Amino acid sequence: MSFCRTLTAIVLLLSICATYAQNYTGKRVFYVNSYHTGYPASDKTFAAIKQTIGSQGIVFRKIEMDSKRNPDEAFIKKAAVEAKKAIQAFKPDVVILSDDNAAKYLLMPYFRDAELPFVFCCVNWDASVYGLPYQNATGMVEVVLVGELLKQLKKYAKGDRIGFIGGDRYSEHRNREYYEKRFDIRFEKTYFAKRFSEWKDYFARLQNEVDILVMTNHTGIIGWNDEDANDFVQEHIKIPVGTEHEWEMPRALIGVAKDFQEMGTWAADTALKILDGVPPSQIPVTANKKSRLYFNRRIAKILGIEKVPPLAVIVD
Repeated sequence: MSFCRTLTAIVLLLSICATYAQNYTGKRVFYVNSYHTGYPASDKTFAAIKQTIGSQGIVFRKIEMDSKRNPDEAFIKKAAVEAKKAIQAFKPDVVILSDDNAAKYLLMPYFRDAELPFVFCCVNWDASVYGLPYQNATGMVEVVLVGELLKQLKKYAKGDRIGFIGGDRYSEHRNREYYEKRFDIRFEKTYFAKRFSEWKDYFARLQNEVDILVMTNHTGIIGWNDEDANDFVQEHIKIPVGTEHEWEMPRALIGVAKDFQEMGTWAADTALKILDGVPPSQIPVTANKKSRLYFNRRIAKILGIEKVPPLAVIVD
């Protein structure tokens, strides 16, 4: 009798699992990437989304706005219109979008409080600047663990003057604004570079103007060359440089890098919840929490630094 009950329970469990697995068959999910294939953050986010929903029987499509390489507002607005048309033609059950430009130029003007549900991820710092969340939209904002980054950099600094350098892009201006606002940081010097030649000039200046340098994303800087940048930094670096991006580590001493897989996985899991019938309005907006500490041994040797932070991933 006990065996029969056990067998019945197993059969029932398998039946429930099979039914659950089939719930998504034929469902349609559309993904809007603000940027482009080849941009490391986008690639990691998209890989996590695909890994999570790829075996669920879901019909999946994506579109790229390519707004990191093309920051002109007219271009972005046109890309948003094309994304809107693609969504309307595909007729998805839920849309996932990543990064600010898709939120600002697509979701906010065309789908705010519409019937179609949206999940956003990688929107920098504060989604409320776009009026989010909406009745039909929830997501995960992207924040930088700046406090930890500065804590690590100060261990190797000879003073407390902080500098900032990044590409002259909307997202980098927002990053600097929120570094100051959220963490009460005063930047002694700030430079935004449009061209690679400008970036090199600014980087060299900062070695004598500040004691610590926060270096953000170079993507979109015209004429950028990784190999040339690595050689230039190696020749000119005098102070500890930190970054929030793993791909900037060849030019930095310390990195406290965000986990874009966390953001993509959360977005995909949330899309599945919505397909299960949970309204976006019942799913609170959250923020990323995971990061990884990196230490560049080659840069450390140039600066005469020997002490490695505990638990750091070593790069050369």
